[in-house]
Amino acid sequence: MLYLFDIDGTLLQGAHVEHAAALRAAIERVYGVELPHQLGVEVAGRTDLQIARAVALLAGVEPGAVSAGLPDVPAIAAAEYAQLVPEDLSNTIAPGIAELLAALAGRDDVRLSLVTGNIEPIARLKLHAAGLAGSFAAGQGGFGSDHEQRTALPAIARARAGDGCEAFPRERTVVIGDTPLDIACARADGVRCVAVATGPYGVEQLTGADAVAADGRELLAALDALAS
Repeated sequence: MLYLFDIDGTLLQGAHVEHAAALRAAIERVYGVELPHQLGVEVAGRTDLQIARAVALLAGVEPGAVSAGLPDVPAIAAAEYAQLVPEDLSNTIAPGIAELLAALAGRDDVRLSLVTGNIEPIARLKLHAAGLAGSFAAGQGGFGSDHEQRTALPAIARARAGDGCEAFPRERTVVIGDTPLDIACARADGVRCVAVATGPYGVEQLTGADAVAADGRELLAALDALAS
């Protein structure tokens, strides 16, 4: 099985502050704008590039200029985050997640990877600071720097997890996330999804998933039930 984990709200809780500051700084530098304290953009479940586009448009940047500048955002945001990331984010690991990853790591038939809206260098730095980087191999996963649309990311992750000729099979892939957009991206690629209510959405708002866990401590049972 290939398990594709979201980061913010799923693996980590409250690790977004410095990330948001880095993305804000990148948007201001790329587009030459000064952003208000409140951005007025929904961020949960969206890629960094989607957020950057929406924020720039709200700041009055012309659509063509937004598209032209968007490729410059990831590198600048990553450099900003490298200066801001705390040395230790282990206190942001969601309840039950460390135990879940340890249990899954001991299984020969399981591969752990990521599908996240985070720009990849930010995702890697964030997980390193939390002490979870060792669970997720380099060169694997799908990230917000790979594609602006989150719906494209599971297919990217499956391609990277494949044998070099074919992508990892859809029927053996599960997306794990905390928002309806995580569910939507799984559906777009025809893979299954387990939602966890550790982010901004409650269990009742995540019923479109194949299974819903209240928190990380319930995820292992949900994943095992789905795989059986």
